[in-house]
Amino acid sequence: MVAMKSSKIMKMSVLIILILLLTAGCVERVDNIYGSSGLGASPITPWSDQKILPQIDGSAYVHPQASVIGAVSIGKNVMVSPMASIRGDEGMPIHIGDDSNVQDGVVIHALETADEEQKPVENNLVEVAGKKYAVYVGNRVSLAHQSQVHGPARIGNDTFVGMQAFVFKSKVGNNVVLEPGVRIVGVTIPDGRYVPLGSIVSNQSMADHLPVITDDYVFKNLNKGVIHVNTNLAAGYNSLSGKASTSSGHGE
Repeated sequence: MVAMKSSKIMKMSVLIILILLLTAGCVERVDNIYGSSGLGASPITPWSDQKILPQIDGSAYVHPQASVIGAVSIGKNVMVSPMASIRGDEGMPIHIGDDSNVQDGVVIHALETADEEQKPVENNLVEVAGKKYAVYVGNRVSLAHQSQVHGPARIGNDTFVGMQAFVFKSKVGNNVVLEPGVRIVGVTIPDGRYVPLGSIVSNQSMADHLPVITDDYVFKNLNKGVIHVNTNLAAGYNSLSGKASTSSGHGE
C-alpha cells in the first residue's frame, strides 16, 4: 500500500514538473515573439561603411513581428503591421511619410544606391524636394496587405496601393489608386489616376492613358478610411504597450 502511494506521488510530482516546464517554455516563446523588437542596424558592406539604425517617430507603431532595418525613416502616426519588412541595407535611404501605413506582409526594399567605391548609383535613386531616396513613400499612403515596393520607387501623397500590388522602378503620383494585384514597372503614373484590378503597366503610353478618378469611382474615398483606421491603430497599440506618443531618434 505504501509503495502504491509513493508511486502515485512520484507520478504526480513528475506531471507537475512537466506542466511547469511546458508553461515556462510557452511563456518564453510568447515573450520572444511579442516582447522582442524587429528593429536593427544595416551591416557594414562594400557599399556602406556604417551601421545605420532606423529613425522612427515616437508616435509611430512598429509591431514586434515586423522588421525595420537600416537606413529607414518612419514619420508620425505610421502603423507598421506584423510580418512587414522594410529593409534599408542595400538601397538607401527609405522614407515612410506621416500618417501612412505598411500593412501585413508588405515588403519594401531597393536596388543598390552606392557602388563598391561608395559612389552613388544615380539610376537607382529618386529625388523628392531636393533629396535623394531609394524608396520614397509620401504622406497618408496605404500599402495594403502583401504589396511590394521595390526601389528605385516613389509613391505620392494620398495614394492607395492595393493588396499584392507590385511597384518597381516607377513613380506613382498623388491621389492614385492601384487596385489589388496590379504590376507597375518602369513608368510614371500621373496624379489622380487609377490602375484597374490586376493590370500590368510597363510602358509610359499605357500609364498616360490610365483612367482618371472621378466622383463616381467606387474607390475614390477608400484611402481616407484606411488612413483613419491605421493612424488610430498606431495610437491604440502604443497606448496598449504603455509607450508615450513622443518623437524619438530610434523609437520603439
